Amino acid sequence: MAGIKALVGLSFSGAIGLTFLLLGCALEQYGVYWPLFVLIFYVLSPIPTFISRRLSDDDSASNACRELAYFLTTGIVVSAFGLPIILARTSTIQWGACGLVMTGNAVIFLTILGFFVVFGGGDDFSWEQW
Repeated sequence: MAGIKALVGLSFSGAIGLTFLLLGCALEQYGVYWPLFVLIFYVLSPIPTFISRRLSDDDSASNACRELAYFLTTGIVVSAFGLPIILARTSTIQWGACGLVMTGNAVIFLTILGFFVVFGGGDDFSWEQW
């Protein structure tokens, strides 16, 4: 039952993050939908970790495949935070929209991290079942 509560909590926080992202796009004073391109980064960010967990068999402290996955994931996350800043600096979006998108980024990426923390272990209720 604890796994279901965690899943509901993660779903709620993901919805809050997406709400911030959509508010940064759809509010009348902003009205530009360029920040929605960060959705690509949301989809791409867990992929290196999924691949490295699938390929690495051992749970040692240091693994080259896992370290490369962490590096690539960090690059994707930094790019997701950098895109709204670049769009705001070039006056494509306003700084208020940039702040809302950055808040949504933080909530979504913390939700993704929470997913890996809660369901990353090899216990009876994990993401590997899906």
